[in-house]
Amino acid sequence: MEDEEWVLVRRTTEKDWWSSSFMDDDDNGENSRSLKITFNGPAKHWTDAIPIGNGRLGAMIWGGVALETLQLNEDTLWTGTPGNYTNPHAPEALSVVRKLVDNGQYAEATTAAEKLSHDPSDVYQLLGDIKLEFDSSHLKYVEKSYHRELDLDTATARVKYSVGDVEYTREYFASNPNQVIATKISGSKSGSVSFTVYLDSKMHHYSYVKGENQIIMEGSCPGKRIPPKLNADGNPKGIQFTAILNLQISNSRGVVHVLDGRKLKVEGSDWAILLLVSSSSFDGPFTKPIDSKKDPTSDSLSALKSINNLSYTDLYARHLDDYQSLFHRVSLQLSKSSKRVSGNGPLHMKKHMANNNDLFFKRSEDDTVSTAERVKSFKTDEDPSLVELLFQYGRYLLISCSRPGTQVANLQGIWNKDIEPPWDGAQHLNINLQMNYWPALPCNLKECQDPLFEYISSLSINGSKTAKVNYEAKGWVAHQVSDIWAKTSPDRGQAVWALWPMGGAWLCTHLWEHYTYTMDKDFLKNKAYPLLEGCSLFLLDWLIEGRGGYLETNPSTSPEHMFIDPDGKPASVSYSSTMDMSIIKEVFSAIISAAEILGKNEDGIVQKVREAQPRLLPTRIARDGSIMEWAVDFEDPEIHHRHVSHLFGLFPGHTITVEKTSDLCKAADYTLYKRGEEGPGWSTVWKTALWARLHNSEHAYRMVKHLFDLVDPDHESNYEGGLYGNLFTSHPPFQIDANFGFSAAIAEMLVQSTVKDLYLLPALPRNKWANGCVKGLKARGGVTVNVCWKEGDLHEVGLWSKEHHSIQRLHYRGTIVNANLSPGRAYTFNRQLRCIKTYALPSATSY
Repeated sequence: MEDEEWVLVRRTTEKDWWSSSFMDDDDNGENSRSLKITFNGPAKHWTDAIPIGNGRLGAMIWGGVALETLQLNEDTLWTGTPGNYTNPHAPEALSVVRKLVDNGQYAEATTAAEKLSHDPSDVYQLLGDIKLEFDSSHLKYVEKSYHRELDLDTATARVKYSVGDVEYTREYFASNPNQVIATKISGSKSGSVSFTVYLDSKMHHYSYVKGENQIIMEGSCPGKRIPPKLNADGNPKGIQFTAILNLQISNSRGVVHVLDGRKLKVEGSDWAILLLVSSSSFDGPFTKPIDSKKDPTSDSLSALKSINNLSYTDLYARHLDDYQSLFHRVSLQLSKSSKRVSGNGPLHMKKHMANNNDLFFKRSEDDTVSTAERVKSFKTDEDPSLVELLFQYGRYLLISCSRPGTQVANLQGIWNKDIEPPWDGAQHLNINLQMNYWPALPCNLKECQDPLFEYISSLSINGSKTAKVNYEAKGWVAHQVSDIWAKTSPDRGQAVWALWPMGGAWLCTHLWEHYTYTMDKDFLKNKAYPLLEGCSLFLLDWLIEGRGGYLETNPSTSPEHMFIDPDGKPASVSYSSTMDMSIIKEVFSAIISAAEILGKNEDGIVQKVREAQPRLLPTRIARDGSIMEWAVDFEDPEIHHRHVSHLFGLFPGHTITVEKTSDLCKAADYTLYKRGEEGPGWSTVWKTALWARLHNSEHAYRMVKHLFDLVDPDHESNYEGGLYGNLFTSHPPFQIDANFGFSAAIAEMLVQSTVKDLYLLPALPRNKWANGCVKGLKARGGVTVNVCWKEGDLHEVGLWSKEHHSIQRLHYRGTIVNANLSPGRAYTFNRQLRCIKTYALPSATSY
């Protein structure tokens, strides 16, 4: 294991089928800047630690020298049990609220609407910690020798430092194929590795050593949201969990001792390997933990047994093959000068015979400066490579926290240190969960969306009960916040956030988007259409006869935002908010388009949707020239509010477009100007994407720059948005949605699409990223896009569709050209959008 070698071999991926003459001509042999997040010292705060994950298991690597902590998460550890998400008293309360709204008594309706609220969501929990204690000599490590990094290219974290004449190295990765978190500790001198290791947790747990090389920790989550007293009456059994840490040391040197029955002490080894597996008793959102047949300890032991015959190098090779098959699909290079754009892509590691740490720790100029310092200097140097890094970090995080078979990414992905995390760490459906998945399609990670679609299916089951009982409606509904149990009822508390029955409808737009990007007809027929149908049934029943012959939603809110009613009172409940109408229009458009494709035009629901469409209130312009947020032009007491819900039709929706609704685009422009630039991270990146849809590169870039503000964790309340030292995005505190939203917004600046239209460099900040190349982005219509530009102008474009015939209208600076793309062929277009080359695609592909 310690004597094998690694040979670097270039991995060929789909994006590499095409190369630009610009890149070939200017290739000076330099590699693009390494995609590494670097630190010059151990983490002082959780947001300085390094996140790794395999979709289900996550760890935060602190990188301490004398005391190392790997803080652990498992994505099924939540409080609670399956709930009853219905309220039989809701119909009566709903009738009262509707009458108050009809009478223009909006403040009174806002108060009355609290009777429609329900219980809060359950809470995301944590797993525990791996603790590593080294002897006191490590306190005297050479500070200048310390280096900690996350290599996005390999999804590997590393720590390196020296104590005397011994150089210590630690390496960490989370394997999806083998469902294990692996750590390797080694020293440059034989027999230099000594430490004590144990498992700990804030959860109710106990741990013990099994044999001479395993530590088992068994525990449970609270069966109720607020941790009840142990053994108290009415305390239901919560989710049970087990974590097992397996220890291996070098064969030739070293001994292991058992301490206190729960710790392992390693002395005098050449190296040590720690393998962490974990399982829980969670058996789906509809099974009570007390009824679960799953045995987490048995499952964890089986997971370890399955990798018994795999060496560390085997595990690492499998990890790389799995991760890089996703991550390497897209590359991005941005430069102020043409010298920075090179044809050298990322390298793939093939096991040939070992792990030479000098290879991994070959430090470039960029690695000597911590990433936090680079963020701090971005306001002045505007380093484009930092934009590349943050773009790819979003893709890395999505791969690391959302894979087929895992839970949906929550408010913190999978990474959480608290028993009571901010906003419960729950899935919030009025922007946050949706933004988590914005980059999945354009940034070529469609598989990472699988958990979202499974989650929507679960919501539809509970949501049909909520719709029937609460609203006496058909179909299914979900509100503003949910959890692992697929909660669909309104949240507890005030109507301004709790009363918002559009969460499920917004999620349904992702189903249609998945089809438009992949053209997967089976998915449309078997997964998307039934869910769209159920959603549309609810929306048709939720819409009622309203003013001026329109169908309206009543009650209605604009997420988390108040207005001043005509009587001068603060209120949040009225009718037909712009966001309600915008989402309903998208869902109705989607089901009609899906019906046409699937031959379901004569379905009764499709006919009803067609009849309802022209009766939906149009998006309107306020007296001041902005987009109206509510159906009435109310006074806005907080014009710089963080939400921009009334611009949903611009992004991520499609009802406001530069080509077709110029008046609404002008109003949207003013709305964004009026809203201002301040706000949490997710608001910042949403505004970036909105400006990009308006083809306003200057303002889109201003929002990009705005995000690069280094947050001091000790004084984070002084900040709005920004980035922590590990590039986690800040609300504050940490929310992961903006990390994902940033990647999607950058993609939107470079490529936009409909099923038939492709817009090239629509919001490229030419004076900031004068030269560059993006390869492997996806466009609607099943098209892969490579684009290179030089001195701010389009240079070459590569397009292909592997399986679908596509006719695309290419748009660039007012020029429109039709491109007929045959499946299985690649096409290269020059700056005039003339096809200059075409060739057959290779038959075997990774994607």
